[in-house]
Amino acid sequence: MCRKIVIADDEPITRMNIAEMLEDAGYEVVGQAVDGFDAVELCKKHQPDLVILDVKMPLLDGLMAAKLIREEGLKCGVMLLTAYSGREFIEKAKEVGVINYLVKPVTEKAILPAVEIAIHKSQEFEQIKSETDKANEKLEARVFIDRAKSVLMKREQMNEEDAYNYIRKMSMDKRCSMKEISRIILLNEEAR
Repeated sequence: MCRKIVIADDEPITRMNIAEMLEDAGYEVVGQAVDGFDAVELCKKHQPDLVILDVKMPLLDGLMAAKLIREEGLKCGVMLLTAYSGREFIEKAKEVGVINYLVKPVTEKAILPAVEIAIHKSQEFEQIKSETDKANEKLEARVFIDRAKSVLMKREQMNEEDAYNYIRKMSMDKRCSMKEISRIILLNEEAR
């Protein structure tokens, strides 16, 4: 599978060199940007597997672009590429959720393994996030269903199994989730 990458660096030669190295290795460079703002827009448009950001860029630097990418929920990994290796940059990179950090000058020997690891870690992170979101959704649905069962048991003098079966049947009849039926039961109860 061809991995899609966006590159953002205000130095055209650096951008072109990185793009060439990545394309020669079989990656698809779907966009190149001169600043962080354009990088974020390219990520929205192309949904890449990875975005490589220079730290120091005009308009929006790489750290702020990385933060925006995370806040917008874009599912691409973020790798910083910079001439700066100071502790303050590394700490800021960790704060904004960067997957990898590579110091210039860039060589093919250094960037290819870094890119492969960054993409892998990003995919792992997205899988864990997806599983966590599903678990949270199930838990939230369970809370609604349990509360709605309690309302039905009290109001309609049902036992727990009958209350659950009622919610399930309404869910199938109305072709919506049990959580939604439970939410409606609770809204009706509040309105009484």
